Amino acid sequence: MNILIIDAQGGGLGKQIISAVKKTVPDTVITAVGTNSTATANMLKAGADHAATGENAVVVGCRKADIIIGPIGIVIADSLFGEVTPKMAAAVGQSQAKRLLIPINQCDNIVLGITGISVNDMVAQILKYLESETKH
Repeated sequence: MNILIIDAQGGGLGKQIISAVKKTVPDTVITAVGTNSTATANMLKAGADHAATGENAVVVGCRKADIIIGPIGIVIADSLFGEVTPKMAAAVGQSQAKRLLIPINQCDNIVLGITGISVNDMVAQILKYLESETKH
């Protein structure tokens, strides 16, 4: 299974996801794409198999992924303080991959109904989904 993890800012969310996935589902191949070099470097340190940075890396990665994981902003043009370009958002949205989107309320994009859910709980939900997918 090829997993693409996309993150922005400092890559902290992506780093947390990569560490957890590598421990729980070690046979997965993880490609980390940061919208900036800091995010990419932090996700690579967490154990990503491959890493790249920027718009074209997102576009290419979305073509090859079975599953895409990232904050919900990766499907919203100009989100994450402008780090997600319209081309990136379109690539994620048009990908044939399944998308596991983490409802982070930032940058004027508010997802209602997620109060009280911690990032750790959301990562646990991702792991549960991935474990069920690898049993097929």
